[in-house]
Amino acid sequence: MVKRWYYFIFLWAIFWSCGDKQWKGQEPIQRVNTETRPIQYQWKKTYHIGKGLHFSNEFDGARLNGIAMTGEDHVTVLITPENTPVNASPWYAFKVWSDTPRNIRVKITYNEGGSHRYYPKLSRDRKTWAKIDSASYRLDSISISRKLAPTFCEFDVSVSPDTTWIAAQELIVSKDIDRWEAQLDTFSFVTQQEIGKSRNGKSISLLQIGNPESKKMVMILSRQHPPEVTGWLAMKAFVERLCASDSLTQSFRNEYLTYVVPCVNPDGVDLGHWRHNAGGIDLNRDWEAFRQPETQLIRRFMQDKVIKGGKFYLSIDFHSTIEDIYYTIFPKLNGNMPGLVPKIIAATAEQIPGYIPNVKPNEKDALHISSSESIFHAFHAEAFTYEVGDDTPRDLIQKKGEATAASSMQLLLKPESK
Repeated sequence: MVKRWYYFIFLWAIFWSCGDKQWKGQEPIQRVNTETRPIQYQWKKTYHIGKGLHFSNEFDGARLNGIAMTGEDHVTVLITPENTPVNASPWYAFKVWSDTPRNIRVKITYNEGGSHRYYPKLSRDRKTWAKIDSASYRLDSISISRKLAPTFCEFDVSVSPDTTWIAAQELIVSKDIDRWEAQLDTFSFVTQQEIGKSRNGKSISLLQIGNPESKKMVMILSRQHPPEVTGWLAMKAFVERLCASDSLTQSFRNEYLTYVVPCVNPDGVDLGHWRHNAGGIDLNRDWEAFRQPETQLIRRFMQDKVIKGGKFYLSIDFHSTIEDIYYTIFPKLNGNMPGLVPKIIAATAEQIPGYIPNVKPNEKDALHISSSESIFHAFHAEAFTYEVGDDTPRDLIQKKGEATAASSMQLLLKPESK
């Protein structure tokens, strides 16, 4: 069953997206059982569906669970989650080609209780992505008229013998992230290492940026939830700003050591999951029980650094949601550098003309089941969850990521001056 809060988010997006009201964010998260549960693996194959059309999910990050020709040039695709219950983040990704050039209409549907969220993106080379032409795109108008989330979308696309990629967001899987990490590893102040294995045995990689002798530390996380690509893009911009060659970054790297786990959930990313890891669990609900290997290894890593005399001053977990929002710790709770997070957010806004941050502090008694709450209470690092909208312009994501990094460095170096 899809989480009920998603319907309210969707309706807000329809009726208020052009207004001046800020989204209030989702309801407080609830404790769930994080013991491993079975997942349904996709049947990976190339579907030759007739009339010279071919669809495939034989690549990392794909999600295509069923397909049929439903008209002369109409194709209906079925997308189902890895298991249920699951958050309404219905990821899809597949590729298509045709023996001869032609135009087709694709309809993306979901199993009962599922709903549509992501505006389709298209690529001819898997590198450059663009939204499907809005002139041919339509949603399930009947559901919308009833104030329900849409159960399908459909759109026209031109196909040819060359491959066309269609996905919910830009396709960025663990191999792409590995290549990005390897590029950063060429800097003398960056070290790439494995800190453990995922449930399916994939490497959980960590970047170490800065002075390896420093005991003043920062922790950065991303991709706990597989489809949350915009959060990953913001994290990427943040980290690349830390690796620049100006005086601010050099001073910061001399004084602080930043740890980055760019892909906490490589299994879920490569399996094309809506939300969960290979154990069928939302990792960002497992930071209290620690039943999954991915959360366990990050906790052990941080514990080991503190045992050796280190102190974490800041932790940021990058995610995606309907609209940009920051989830912060209850304001009257103080960690190792009180007041740091609201100052970072305010200083970031000052660097982007017209940008008004949407901030939602957690309640005082918030459960410690998410990474930010857990890390704050276990290690006293000032922490927040950095949520980026699904459709936030990519240039704004870049600016926000870079500005957040600059603000963080300035304030961590001279907190008393701000």
